[in-house]
Amino acid sequence: MKRIFRQVDVFTTVPYMGNPVAVVLDGAGLTTAQMQHFAHWTNLSETTFVLPPSAPGADYAVRIFTPTLELPFAGHPTLGTCHAWLASGNTPARPDNIVQECAAGLINLRQTADGFAFAAPPLVRSGPVDEAEVQRLAEILRIDRSKIVDAAWADNGPGWVAVMLDSVETLLAVKPAYSDYDIGLVATYDNGGASPNSLTALPKVGAVAQRTQGDIAIEVRAFFPKDGSVAEDPVTGSLNAALAQWLLGTGRLQSPYIAAQGSVLGRSGRIHVNQDAEGIIWIGGGTVTCIEGRVEL
Repeated sequence: MKRIFRQVDVFTTVPYMGNPVAVVLDGAGLTTAQMQHFAHWTNLSETTFVLPPSAPGADYAVRIFTPTLELPFAGHPTLGTCHAWLASGNTPARPDNIVQECAAGLINLRQTADGFAFAAPPLVRSGPVDEAEVQRLAEILRIDRSKIVDAAWADNGPGWVAVMLDSVETLLAVKPAYSDYDIGLVATYDNGGASPNSLTALPKVGAVAQRTQGDIAIEVRAFFPKDGSVAEDPVTGSLNAALAQWLLGTGRLQSPYIAAQGSVLGRSGRIHVNQDAEGIIWIGGGTVTCIEGRVEL
């Protein structure tokens, strides 16, 4: 059976500079094994399958697969699936709020000036990382312990451990060893350094980096185990959602800000982070269709 298919680049407005997701828009009738097999075949970090919703208030349901397993939630597939669903002529019940059903629950999305944005789901694990594990993370990252400024659990489905490094230069130079950790690295540009894209460094207001138009507040990298080795994700919505809760909650950053990710991989992902008056953190960015057609499934 031929099914409607789109491949969407996420956290970019320029094709092939963000993070791609494969979206099968009519996944009804497929078994879990068939979905997993197709996700293994695409070999993208995530492949999604759109299904009729079962939860009240949801516009559509989605299942999210890596090449080896199913995820309860992931950020860039959420934005890419929403883009593909709307681009295929679907209409949400409320024009100002799209509701995605996934294994992690109902995820609210909205259109913003910076692209689609999703409401960051709550963390299922947070809090500081004990010193023994910080030492272990330093070994995995092949850096001196003194380069780690702070570390926290940042699990919102994918089990991220967030590690703040002392500089962007340290972050960009990291070549980690294999481990079972999902590691998110972050470093701020508030130390006066220039970003790898020659963007203006942020001015400081007290000890807090502030965004001005076109500026990048932080640089991010994401590593995870894959096939017995370590892989790097180009641009990661779930990690940036978790980082935002940590960084905004501790006062290290103020909303709104922009994160850059993918520089080492030749990408220029841009994640727009905003916290609204109700305290909800929104993670957004550009989306662009790169491939569309039908696939045999």
